Amino acid sequence: MTIRVMLVDDQVLLRTGFRMVLAAQPDMEVVAEAGDGVEAIRVLETTPVDVVLMDVRMPRLDGVEATRRVCADPGAPKVLILTTFDLDEYAFSALKAGASGFMLKDVPPGELLAAIRAVHSGDAVVAPSTTRRLLDRFAPMLPSTVKEPQHKELQRLTDREREVMMLVAQGLSNGEIAARLVLSEATVKTHVGRILTKLGLRDRVQVVVLAYETGLVRAGGHG
Repeated sequence: MTIRVMLVDDQVLLRTGFRMVLAAQPDMEVVAEAGDGVEAIRVLETTPVDVVLMDVRMPRLDGVEATRRVCADPGAPKVLILTTFDLDEYAFSALKAGASGFMLKDVPPGELLAAIRAVHSGDAVVAPSTTRRLLDRFAPMLPSTVKEPQHKELQRLTDREREVMMLVAQGLSNGEIAARLVLSEATVKTHVGRILTKLGLRDRVQVVVLAYETGLVRAGGHG
């Protein structure tokens, strides 16, 4: 199955570079481009897209607000944020807005392609350790100050699901969680799927954000 990709960046040269990389892949096709968030939303109304590569700093409508509007649609494409800076507060805001992950613009092509495939599958957080560092830095901006997880949504989880959620929030992959809990990777994947369903979340990145918001995991340390 071909992954339909949209490039959203105000730098034409950058879009050209990404397009060349993606065009060489048998399982990817660049189906649309846009120079800012306003244009991106307009194009998405008529063009089916699976994954959007979204710049954060653009004129007219930035990538954070564009991501929020795109992800508000139940059938929305996955959004992968591209940022110039590691630990960028814009990237944090984009994750909160519904992005499935973020990558640095100077990422090696192989990592970018792997990230697009991962986001498309909904199966993995992109650069989980980086996502964790980002949240550790910006967690004080989160509204929740509870010391123990009190969020009513978390009460829907079983003890095992809450345990898996904590490890997801700490940036562990399914394989690493399986090793830690002495479970099969397929079982971990099932638990993660149930967590997403019960909490109404799109993907693992939103699991991480919710874990911080509810105090299940605290900045700079484990839950």
